[in-house]
Amino acid sequence: MTNNLVKFIREMFDTNEGIPLHAPTFQGNEKSYVGNTIESTFVSSVGKYVDEFERALEQYTQSSKVVATVNGTSALHTSLYMAGVAPGDMVITQALTFVATCNVIAHMGAEPVFIDVSPTSLGMCSRALDDYLHASARRTASGCVHRESGKTIKAVVPMHTFGHPVALDALVEVCDHWNLVLVEDAAESLGSFYKGTHTGTVGAFGALSFNGNKIITTGGGGAVLCKQKDDGIRAKHLTTQAKVPHPFEFYHDELGFNFRMPNINAALGCAQMEQLPRFLASKRRLAHSYHDFFENTPFQFVKEPEYAVSNYWLNAVICPDVSSRNDLLEKTNAAGVMTRPVWQLMHRLPMFAKAERGDLQYSEYLESHLVNIPSSPVAHLTNAGGH
Repeated sequence: MTNNLVKFIREMFDTNEGIPLHAPTFQGNEKSYVGNTIESTFVSSVGKYVDEFERALEQYTQSSKVVATVNGTSALHTSLYMAGVAPGDMVITQALTFVATCNVIAHMGAEPVFIDVSPTSLGMCSRALDDYLHASARRTASGCVHRESGKTIKAVVPMHTFGHPVALDALVEVCDHWNLVLVEDAAESLGSFYKGTHTGTVGAFGALSFNGNKIITTGGGGAVLCKQKDDGIRAKHLTTQAKVPHPFEFYHDELGFNFRMPNINAALGCAQMEQLPRFLASKRRLAHSYHDFFENTPFQFVKEPEYAVSNYWLNAVICPDVSSRNDLLEKTNAAGVMTRPVWQLMHRLPMFAKAERGDLQYSEYLESHLVNIPSSPVAHLTNAGGH
C-alpha cells in the first residue's frame, strides 16, 4: 500500500525530488508587487497594498470588515480581545488543534477548556460542547459561569481543521443559549464555505492565517474577519497602537497592539489572492484523486462535510490501526514524501496538562490514526475554476 501511495504521489506532483506537505506557489505578480513596495520605500505598515489586501479579502469572504495583521496568532489575539476575553476567564476550544490557538488563550491570562471534535468535520462537536456546559456550567444574568471555580466562560473557539468547516449553525445555537461569544479559528480555511457562507464570518470574529504553508501566503500574516463593521473599525484602531490620527502629534487613546501587517507582506498577499481560485481548483482536483486512490482500501480519505465546500488545505487519511499509521509515516518520509501525524492533543502538552476537558474519545482516536499527506497546489492541475 505505502509503495503504491509513494508512486501515486510522485506521479501527481511529477517529481523525483523531495515532496513537502504544503509549499507556497508563486506563479503571478508576486515579484512585481513586492518590487513596487521596495521602490516606493513603503515596506512597513503604511502603503497601498495593505488597504488593497483588506479590500480583496472583504470582497472574497463577504466580511463586513477585514483587518490585516502581522500573523494568524495576532489575528486570533485581537479577535478574543474584541470578544471581551479577560485574565481569569475560561475559553472553550478543541483539544485537536495547533498549539497557537491555545497559546493565545493562555497569554491573555485565560484558561483553555478542551472539547472533543466531530467525525464529520474534525472540528469542534456541538454536542460535546453542550454536554460539557450542562455538566459544568450555569447561566447567569452576567453570562456563563463555570460551576466549580466560579470563573466566567467567555468564548468558544472552534477551528476549521485542515480547512473543513465545522457545523456552525449548531455551535451558534449552543453559544446563544449559554451567552458565549463565538470566535472562529479560520486559520486554515480561506476558500472554505459553510452552506454558502465563508468560514470566519458566522461568529462575531474570525481569524485567518497567511503563513508560508497556508493556501495563500504573505510570508507571515493574518487577518481578523469582523461580523460588525464598527467592531472592525475598532480592531483596526487597536492593532495600530490605538493611535489617534493627527498630522503630527502622537496620541493614543487606549491600550493597543503593534499587530499591523507590513505593506511588503500585503503586496505578496495581493498577488496570491489573484491566484486563489486556481489554487482552490487544483487542490480540489488533487483531493478527488486521493479519494479515488484510497477508495476500496482500509484507509479512509477525509472528505469535506456534505453541508460545506472545503479548500482541502491539508489532505488527510485515517489509517485502520496504529501499526499501519506508523508504517505509512515511516516509509513515506524515508522515500522523500513528507507526511505528518496530526498534532498531539493539547492536554498532553506540559503547559496545558491541568486544563479542564471533556470526553475526548474521537480526538484521541484521530491522534493515533490520522496522517496528513502532500497537499500543495499542483501545477498541471491548476486551471481556471473555483468557488
